[in-house]
Amino acid sequence: MQPLSDPLRPPGRPTLAMAAACGAGVLWGTGALVVNLLVSRHGFTPASISFWRFAIGAAVLLLVFGRRLPGRDIAALWRPLVGAGVAMAGYVLCWFLGIERMGAAVPTLIALCLPPVLVSLHGVLRGRERLDAARVLVLGAALLGTGLVVSRHGPSQAVPAADVLAGVGYSLVSALLFAGFSLTSGRLSTRLGAGPAATCMTLVAAVTMGLYGWVRPLQWPDGLPPQAWYLYLGVVTAALALLAFSWGAARISATALTVATLIEPLTAVLLSAWLLGEALGPLQYVGAVLLMASIWGLGRRMPGA
Repeated sequence: MQPLSDPLRPPGRPTLAMAAACGAGVLWGTGALVVNLLVSRHGFTPASISFWRFAIGAAVLLLVFGRRLPGRDIAALWRPLVGAGVAMAGYVLCWFLGIERMGAAVPTLIALCLPPVLVSLHGVLRGRERLDAARVLVLGAALLGTGLVVSRHGPSQAVPAADVLAGVGYSLVSALLFAGFSLTSGRLSTRLGAGPAATCMTLVAAVTMGLYGWVRPLQWPDGLPPQAWYLYLGVVTAALALLAFSWGAARISATALTVATLIEPLTAVLLSAWLLGEALGPLQYVGAVLLMASIWGLGRRMPGA
């Protein structure tokens, strides 16, 4: 299931790029626990959390890469940069809105499991990837594994039909936006470099969430504990994670990229078991094995691995 060659992708070990994408997923998975803490204990809204996360991340990336931003290239690519940044803010916000309506399990399944299918179909239709039995097997194992991992993290009580429809709708939009973001970010990272691309996209995402503040007023993080958590979200789960994601995106296919980030819910579930004492069921362990096997299998089949 090796992808067709892409002359625009820089040379490099694809296994290292796959590891970078998995690393981004792990960091995003740690952020899920912090977001839950900020919502449940401190009463912050998902929109406020998303804004400060992107704003702090953009500030950090600007501090590191601001002097090395290629102005001409950015000006030439401003449309896809804006589109990618808006998509990044949108998929996070819609995912949170879906969770707000119907709990975490179904929105997570839709928002994270549908993008690998979408980008794989896009690659096949564009002639960039081959559809064969091995690809179908890896995708199927990844989706089934993710489903089993989040299977016990659904709502504890019945959800009204209107909230179910709204939650599914938000989750589908989130999946479409994440697929589009994954397809675009690789080209941008190849043209601009991972650092400048991540900086520009995070800055656009912060502005987008700031504008969303006109719809839902944003909350200021008052007090040391929430401010420290926001600093973690901005530095680690926004700046560092997106930098790793962008570096990997420039070197592996969008399908491999989205499959690698499926490790995010696995990380969140394992950390919940370790830190919060939430017991894992046998099916979740089976799902974890399937998910890790699919990521390993995908990495082994990429050129140069």
